Amino acid sequence: MIGTLTLSSLLLLASPSDTTTRVPGVRAIPRSGEIVIDGKLDEAIWSGPAAITTLLQSSPDEGAPATEAIEVRFAVDDDAIYVAARLFDRHPDSVMALRTRRDRESQSDFFEVLLDPLRDLRTGYFFSVSAAGVQGDGVLQNDNWSDNSWDGVWESRVHRDATGWTVEMRIPVSQLRLPPAGAAPWGVNVGRGIGRRNEVSHYVPRLRQGAGFVSRFADLEGLEELQPRRRFEVLPYATGRTESAPSAPGNPFRSDGQLQQTLGVDLRLGLGGGLQLDATLNPDFGQVEVDPAVVNLSDVENFFEERRPFFVEGSSTFAFGYGGANNFNGFQWVNLEPFYARRIGRAPQGAVGGGDHADVPNGVRILGASKLTGRVNGWNVGALGAVTERTFADVAAGGERWRAEVEPLTGYGVLRVQRDLAGGRHGVGMLGTLTRRDNADGPLADQMNRGAVLAGVDGWLTLDSDREWVLSGWGAWSRITGTPERMLAVQRGPTHYYQRPDAGHVSVDPTRTSLDGGFGRLSLNRQSGSVLFNAAIGAVTPGFDNNDLGFVGFTDLINAHVLTGYRWTRPTRLAQSARVQVAAFGRWDFDGTRTGSGIWSNNNITWKNFSSSWIGTFASTGSTNVRATRGGPAMYQPARAEVFAGWESDRRRAVYFGLNGFVHDAQQGASNGWGAGANIGWRPASHVTLSVGPEYRRLRDGWQYLRSVADPLATNTYGRRYVFGELDQQTLSANIRANWIFSPTLSLELFAQPLVSSGRYTGVRELRAPGSFDFLRYGEDGSTIDRSTGAVDPDGSGPAAAFNIGQPDFTLASLRGNAVLRWEYAPGAALFVVWTQDRSMQENVGTFRPGSSLEGLLEGDGRNVLMVKATYRLGR
Repeated sequence: MIGTLTLSSLLLLASPSDTTTRVPGVRAIPRSGEIVIDGKLDEAIWSGPAAITTLLQSSPDEGAPATEAIEVRFAVDDDAIYVAARLFDRHPDSVMALRTRRDRESQSDFFEVLLDPLRDLRTGYFFSVSAAGVQGDGVLQNDNWSDNSWDGVWESRVHRDATGWTVEMRIPVSQLRLPPAGAAPWGVNVGRGIGRRNEVSHYVPRLRQGAGFVSRFADLEGLEELQPRRRFEVLPYATGRTESAPSAPGNPFRSDGQLQQTLGVDLRLGLGGGLQLDATLNPDFGQVEVDPAVVNLSDVENFFEERRPFFVEGSSTFAFGYGGANNFNGFQWVNLEPFYARRIGRAPQGAVGGGDHADVPNGVRILGASKLTGRVNGWNVGALGAVTERTFADVAAGGERWRAEVEPLTGYGVLRVQRDLAGGRHGVGMLGTLTRRDNADGPLADQMNRGAVLAGVDGWLTLDSDREWVLSGWGAWSRITGTPERMLAVQRGPTHYYQRPDAGHVSVDPTRTSLDGGFGRLSLNRQSGSVLFNAAIGAVTPGFDNNDLGFVGFTDLINAHVLTGYRWTRPTRLAQSARVQVAAFGRWDFDGTRTGSGIWSNNNITWKNFSSSWIGTFASTGSTNVRATRGGPAMYQPARAEVFAGWESDRRRAVYFGLNGFVHDAQQGASNGWGAGANIGWRPASHVTLSVGPEYRRLRDGWQYLRSVADPLATNTYGRRYVFGELDQQTLSANIRANWIFSPTLSLELFAQPLVSSGRYTGVRELRAPGSFDFLRYGEDGSTIDRSTGAVDPDGSGPAAAFNIGQPDFTLASLRGNAVLRWEYAPGAALFVVWTQDRSMQENVGTFRPGSSLEGLLEGDGRNVLMVKATYRLGR
């Protein structure tokens, strides 16, 4: 405690004393008589004294009494918790009742109930209802965070009258994980939002300068005799799908308009003891929302969010490394996910060769999957298993047809356990993942890993009694196995680059049949107070690889940062809140080479009228880049500076908009550019929203990698020439959305993303010497280049061999969009009608002409998919 006080005194700010203040408990009364969930509160049970009558603001005026009165009552029977709330409003006509889809945020007035049934002071559930009757729900985790991917089956209704509005809820206990009967009281909190004032209030307020939220909930008493109910749900479903797409002339595999039909079933079963089994047979794992179009000229794989409901729901159970602290900053830290569900059922990875035409499935079919989640003897447990089928592509050439295997039969497994200690002040957990492929024989043995395993440990330690300082750590070890040919490809691949000729700590071993490595990271975070502090140090060894069932962009990294700042959370004459942050960071490889360092700052303010603005800077010093040559020697990376800023109007208005932009420049002409974007929204009616977000970027990169060419005369660069282009790239894109919400259970959503990106190479050059930023520009110093043919001779009439780079200029145009009609026709049951279109074109022309590019895109044929899916819920 002495060390903690010393650290606090250095910051000259003590922790807020009210973070541990307990509010009076509330009691649920036994249900007497029937309760009809209609929102009118006309049953006799709701006429007694209210359990809660006062709320305190979480924002904008933290700690102040709520501006409007409230009465909340609770009741209970053997099957459910009942909640009734009267939300008084002196101006009932001003209540904002905006229709959205379930779980979507809006400026609507709302009421919410938050429950911690296990009373573990860190986890729980929330159930919210807007003044328009739209439901929202999810789980609470890590004391401060929420995740709305969980969807429960519960009832709610709202009613408007001359005094404000009322809410009635029925939450079946079968939807919750409960302690044994007679256990300690639950934790409870309630909240209210008043949209026109941007006001959010709670019985136990969420303190922006305080530590903890779930840990400070009030006691909910009167539930001692409540018995846990086992959840049992069977959800059969049927899908129909038809697709049409353009194809090359003579392609024998395209059969547009063919209807594909699928039947399947999902099962959710409570096993007792807080465990729940989710299983699916012949599942439909198609995602409704489309992934964004991107232009990736780097050597790092794109990371896309998981959108498939089976994997999204309950994903927080498998979260690893993010416990205890409420802030996990990372500056030049690698994107690393120990478990990345999109590896399951992804596009086939095997190569198809030797054919004129090939019909390759878009994704590998998942034969079955199951999840087991819950709590056993104080441990939070999550287990997931899935099996994907052996997948073939149909190939044709010269009048002959055959099938080529592109993905073997594969099994995936994940196990996660985690335990809170000392009322959530400390915690420890473990994660394990396993991938196993049936590819011991055949061509796929050299194209994919045979197996992969990962084992990790994470945890946190609260350093003081006020929960002000938290030390968090996580780390894992990985091992992949395969044939020597496969391991050789992995070592030389972009994740590792073991072949770097000037790297003293890694080298290619062609006899390897496995690769091992690990990562670890330790961070210290200040949870509360006006002064901000976060520091971390971490490392990823060169051999770490979890890309079979996880995600890591690159390895061979040591990284550290320190961040501090100050925040103002009390309203002033000019502003509602403000924050200033600054950080310093550094990065090295395991050879001790400094690969990056710099400073970052970000300053934002929410003004009195609830508009907001921000401005920040990023500056990096000159350093060594060991990846730019993609397996070749290191080179110098000049210093770079960037300024970014933005402004957004008050989203309570029917029309709102925002602007953002950036400008950056680097020394020695390495790069420069700027970009600007806007976000414009219009709400013509309470149930209709339109938005468009255009963005334009102009980037000039003087060292965009093109290729490397073997040449024994290039002795300065280890027998290869590393060729770069001086790229001038322009990109115009937009996100366009239109939402029509007919009722809280019926909605139509439209989305479109046009994108045009053109890149023109104004020059081509090669690296003269390792560790430098010195280039030979082709066409100078005796070298020649013919841009029309791509022919390059690095020394003209000299002995060096000529080579060809082709035509690297490009224009990529894309239009992706979908229309989704959702009808939740019964609790837990839904009908989806989804139309998706995808158009794209690419040409070797670098002239930026977005109008003609989009016109040409629309004149051609696109890929169209129409899908109908109906689900029904049976059970309790």
